Amino acid sequence: MTYLSLAPHGLDACYVVGGLPGLTATADEVYARTYPRVAAKNAEYYARYPDDVTLVRRIADHLASQEVLLPDGDRLTTRRFRRLGAGFGMSFGYDQLHWVLEEAWHGDRLSDVFLHAAMGQTAHVDGPLFALQEYIYGQPGSGASAWAAERAMAEHPDFAEDHDPLLFTGEMFYRWMFEEVRALTPFRGAAEELAAYDDWGPLYDLDRLAANEVPVLAAVYFDDMYVDSGLQLETAGYVGNVRAWVTNEFEHDGIRADGPRVLGRLMDMRAGRL
Repeated sequence: MTYLSLAPHGLDACYVVGGLPGLTATADEVYARTYPRVAAKNAEYYARYPDDVTLVRRIADHLASQEVLLPDGDRLTTRRFRRLGAGFGMSFGYDQLHWVLEEAWHGDRLSDVFLHAAMGQTAHVDGPLFALQEYIYGQPGSGASAWAAERAMAEHPDFAEDHDPLLFTGEMFYRWMFEEVRALTPFRGAAEELAAYDDWGPLYDLDRLAANEVPVLAAVYFDDMYVDSGLQLETAGYVGNVRAWVTNEFEHDGIRADGPRVLGRLMDMRAGRL
């Protein structure tokens, strides 16, 4: 959408396979919509693997009563453990977590297999800047994000650590992560400054987007945990020359799960075959 705002003359067509952005949505609005979707994914997960309700609570209680260190020396806390739900928005997310939990215990301690998996999925060594994603929603009039994901979670008591079943969190990032995750601690100062920053410039030229003539073909995954389909459809209705394929056949990683089908359909739409 930014490219269409700034340089539409450089584009022949656009294929969107990972979600149309909300054009005016603030971080507060985005996360207010996100938590109910994450809760719904948790419900689906526990419906598929009902025995994991007890297993997850046992692990959380153990982490609350014992100091458990990951292989890199970071402490594994319940809130960090809950971030294993970040994959729930992917086609493999439920099974991946279940397989990790199946290997969780070695006698009365958490296994090395489990701890390595938990570290690998929550350490952010290979993409620390991704943790600064909350600030992509800053634009004129939006104000400071002020840790919007953290504030939004407080409005949902079902995400409390003493709630049963214990709910996993999603892709959201929190202030504590920049204090407790070693790959993120160097960015703590930057994260705090960005959380307080409120002088954002415009992300999009809304008038140019409304008059857009470049063909835009977008796959909207209706049950996408990460990108709200309601906001996507609002954008599709506002921007000129957009055709959306709305489907719940795929999760957010539709292009990875079946690239030929997803991209092929959008190309067929562009060519007039659909």
